[in-house]
Amino acid sequence: MSHQDLSQLGRDARPAASPEEATLETVPYARGDGPPAIVRFTCPEFTSLCPVTGQPDFAHIVIDYAPDARLVESKSLKLFLTSFRNHGAFHEDCTVMIARRVIDVTQPLWLRIGGYWYPRGGIPIDVFWQSGPVPDGVYLPDQGVPPYRGRG
Repeated sequence: MSHQDLSQLGRDARPAASPEEATLETVPYARGDGPPAIVRFTCPEFTSLCPVTGQPDFAHIVIDYAPDARLVESKSLKLFLTSFRNHGAFHEDCTVMIARRVIDVTQPLWLRIGGYWYPRGGIPIDVFWQSGPVPDGVYLPDQGVPPYRGRG
């Protein structure tokens, strides 16, 4: 798919009813020589639903990936992430589902995700997942999300 074939960028597009129905698009990437680049997407206002109570859950999601031949098109990623707002799943499932969808469409050299979930019932849950070892020679900064400290 080239950028001319994109169905959402530059067009009126709304989030899908569910993450399974969402279209996650890519664009070509010429990686070149040397260590891979790390691309970061940050979604500080991610929302999904508790699968038991239907109450909203909120997270700060950070995705780092080393693209190979495809990049995630950012508008489609925003719409994909927004499609979780009515999706009922546990924190762990949402976090890993996001990572696996990005991997499915981009086939990156490497990907990691941090899901920093806000407290529910007094307990914050942080979910971390990565596709394998960090590629040699990459600059990989800390995800920059401090541990939850509440009022203290």
